[in-house]
Amino acid sequence: MPRRERNKFVKRGEILNLTIEDYAFGGKGIARLRNEHGEFVVFVPNSLPGQVVKAQVKKSSKTYAECKLLEVIEPSEDEIALPYQDIPGAPYINLPIDLQHQYKKQSTLELFKRIGKIADIETKFDAFIESPHTFHYRNKMEYGFSAIGYDRNLKTDVDEFTLGFKRRGLWWCGENLDKDSGLFDDQVENQLKDIRAYCKATGLKAWHAPKKEGFFRYLVVRKSYKTNKLLFNLVTTSHDLSKFNLEAFAQYLVKLFGSRVAGFLHTINDDIGDRTIATSGSIKLVYGEDKIVEELLGLQFEISMKSFFQTNPKSAERLYSKVIEYALQDKASIDNSIVLDLFCGTGTIGQILASKSHNAEIVGVDIVESAIVDARRNAQRNGIEGVTFFTADVGKFLSEHPQYTNKIRTVILDPARAGIAPKTLKKIINLNADRLVYVSCNPATQARDTEQLIGSSYALKKLSLVDQFPHTSHIETVALFEK
Repeated sequence: MPRRERNKFVKRGEILNLTIEDYAFGGKGIARLRNEHGEFVVFVPNSLPGQVVKAQVKKSSKTYAECKLLEVIEPSEDEIALPYQDIPGAPYINLPIDLQHQYKKQSTLELFKRIGKIADIETKFDAFIESPHTFHYRNKMEYGFSAIGYDRNLKTDVDEFTLGFKRRGLWWCGENLDKDSGLFDDQVENQLKDIRAYCKATGLKAWHAPKKEGFFRYLVVRKSYKTNKLLFNLVTTSHDLSKFNLEAFAQYLVKLFGSRVAGFLHTINDDIGDRTIATSGSIKLVYGEDKIVEELLGLQFEISMKSFFQTNPKSAERLYSKVIEYALQDKASIDNSIVLDLFCGTGTIGQILASKSHNAEIVGVDIVESAIVDARRNAQRNGIEGVTFFTADVGKFLSEHPQYTNKIRTVILDPARAGIAPKTLKKIINLNADRLVYVSCNPATQARDTEQLIGSSYALKKLSLVDQFPHTSHIETVALFEK
């Protein structure tokens, strides 16, 4: 059958005005088109029931279409007015937080029913853990420069020096952040317009994405909630660098933020790709220190500009507390035993567990060498003994260390969004541990892995949801599996 006859509702690239009727996991609003051919489902990410939106069809099949949100034409009746500037990174900021929680819980549990094949998931549900701070919770933000701006009144792109965020749906186009977005440090965001004015006054150009040219590219800011210090990183190309006074810019930041400025770094990025850190570039310290210190559950962690660290540290404390609670369900099985902390990142969970157990040996494994370097340094800083970290692919590590089979009673898993590769998960199952504590930033892949675990003599005992990122569709999960 010819392609054009298969879909009697929409075609790829078509722009639609849609009324969102329902909500699916991952922040996908559901609209429905109806005509003489029947009913057709359209998914629109970052939209809410009750909204009228403009969206562009990106993928179309016989039974449904997936769209890109271009604009919210009419808000939902549930939405409320807030004093913050709207940004693409907080699509649900105007929805009351209790309704956000309701949508996240309902859609995540449905996911475990559908993908994980757990019909009675409600009986396994333990807790919905809220973020302590609904607003201003992030400890890192990346602001992009652009030579192309967007005029909201004319609804078109314009030639303009901008510093803020990409316009939703327009990769080449930036929008100025003129005031607090409600997500990051309010002082930084209210004075971002002054930083923009300073940079524009130099006469040097902002990055022009279609032409792949320009000088200013990104301003990255990290914040410590323990010390209230700020770490800045200005990312530019090398072109015209001799015309920009880095030391003077550092002093301007100190003028704006005073003693809050922990340090200022400069990164050269001549790559044409859209990344803050170049694959082949340089980063140097211009002023102050190159790191800040954060605290989680009484332990201190040094954070550099490149370090991975939880974006919402106060909520991360609650996440880690739940992980430790599950791991210590049978404390006797932890004390004087070996615990594998797989996909350990900077080793935060393992260090916290080591501080709360007796003579436990924690073995952390992660493929990212810089994360393991941070893990070792932070363990030394905190005086944590009994932790050993390896830089290795988890699957390969388990193949090369068969001595752990039948010797491990507790395994902690915290993989990336893609979840655990089937072969690696099989090796983890073959360890024959009594207990698995599985942390996930992507419940869809965790639900997929849950089906394999249940088919291998494990039972899902408890599942908790942690709202690490209010005003977004993201939710983290902590699952306890036992033999």
